[in-house]
Amino acid sequence: VQLVESGGGLVQAGGSLRLSCAASGVTLPYYRLGWFRQAPGKEREFVAGIIWSGGSTSYADSVKGRFTISRDIAKNTVFLQMNSLKREDTAVYSCAAGHLSFQYEYWGQGTQVTVSS
Repeated sequence: VQLVESGGGLVQAGGSLRLSCAASGVTLPYYRLGWFRQAPGKEREFVAGIIWSGGSTSYADSVKGRFTISRDIAKNTVFLQMNSLKREDTAVYSCAAGHLSFQYEYWGQGTQVTVSS
């Protein structure tokens, strides 16, 4: 299983970024995909998740209304659209995949998102 993220970078507060995660080597209809983030000195936290089959989504309270997770079935890619970014959104964002019956078990390398004031 390979998860490759892209789209991180530096953005001013209030701006937007879109992260992408291309998945391969996994039978996606039986998996959930998610985005997690880890800021310096903090534990990794769940940001958003999507059930590949059906597209059901879930979000952390801290990003509800600002972030949107979606998928492109033809491209085996999941996206995280991040709007109204805040300084506290600064973190390394990682894509993860897990079979519906298990925890997230596969991880990408992560991409840095930095929000400046």
